[in-house]
Amino acid sequence: MWLDALFGEVWMPNAVAHELAEGRRQGYNVPDPDTYHWLRRMEPRALPSEWFSLALGPGELAAMALALENPAHVVLLDDALARRVAQAAGLTVWGTRKVLLEAKAQGLTARITPFVDRLADSGM
Repeated sequence: MWLDALFGEVWMPNAVAHELAEGRRQGYNVPDPDTYHWLRRMEPRALPSEWFSLALGPGELAAMALALENPAHVVLLDDALARRVAQAAGLTVWGTRKVLLEAKAQGLTARITPFVDRLADSGM
């Protein structure tokens, strides 16, 4: 992972950690956030009520709310609806592809094609 090299510290709401834990319980190969020293659990103070009607998961909602409270930060989202809502709210949004491109631009990897291929194989 290059997130620590790109950002130094990454904030993650508990809702995202719960979604990852559920994914692991179901047998998916997803990271355990407790193994990353640069990952800090942060909770938003509030969720915008107008977002509750959207078909978004609690992780996306909490991440977007945390970014809304900290607009100088980048919010990492891959869900298309979440990305559109976050961009409409004026947030800076990166997805996995942007992380890969930045990692290559900063010399953290020479090639991103193998990672893009793996993402495509997994359905992203």
